Amino acid sequence: MNRYDTSASGRLPHAFTTPGSSSFVEFLSSHAPHLLPGNRPAGELQAPHGTTIVSLAFDGGIVMAGDRRATMGSMIASRDIEKVFPADEYSAVGIAGTAGLAIELVRLFQLELEHYEKIEGSLLSLDGKANRLATMIRGNLGLAMQGLAVVPLFGGYDLDRRAGRIFSYDVTGGRYEEHDHHAVGSGSVFARGSLKKLWKHDLDAESSVRVAVEALWDAADDDSATGGPDRTRGIWPVVATVTEAGYLRAPDDQLAAIVEQVEEQRRGAHRARGGGQR
Repeated sequence: MNRYDTSASGRLPHAFTTPGSSSFVEFLSSHAPHLLPGNRPAGELQAPHGTTIVSLAFDGGIVMAGDRRATMGSMIASRDIEKVFPADEYSAVGIAGTAGLAIELVRLFQLELEHYEKIEGSLLSLDGKANRLATMIRGNLGLAMQGLAVVPLFGGYDLDRRAGRIFSYDVTGGRYEEHDHHAVGSGSVFARGSLKKLWKHDLDAESSVRVAVEALWDAADDDSATGGPDRTRGIWPVVATVTEAGYLRAPDDQLAAIVEQVEEQRRGAHRARGGGQR
């Protein structure tokens, strides 16, 4: 009888009642490895890609933001994809790379953290979460070598240090702690330049949200794969703060107001340079 078949007895398979690790990924590796993202067949390499993700730290937490565009070659595959997600109550993860695999990886990561909390009765430390994510990315290396790479950005509020922290990764699962701010994706070069100029030590949560929106705007100005705010369709970036109070997504009306302010400021600067005299 198939070990996953419960029709004969109506009971859970033996694997579900055997004590083991608190890691859900390890459980899948042992009993259903074909369900892991890295073990899926590559299939057609042409797949939607998501960019760009930015994150910055402020006194009391972090902000993480992502634009809404996904591309497939030279085409826009989606105008309103979401790339920033809560990993758990005190952390966030943003995805860049092959969109389908990245979203599946995020869902598995969310389940991994929830499974650990239920088994152990406590939250995994922020360093522990970052390490778990690194292991999962390493498991996708085979597909990354075929062009289906997933490169997330992870950050959260460290309950032990009482501060926000940011982590970046490479396709091999290498984990690197970033300080102050970071960006990943095709528009990251332009976003990082913007963050270097706009980030300050005394930022609060509200001003950090504006800096993140401006950094994405600058990336969209020079990178065709990054989508800027779409006032016509009412599509705004996904922006979230993570503080001692937990994960909180910025509402669209707040982002619309910030976009309007930034647009007016830049329009005024353009006029001052004589741009409106042509």
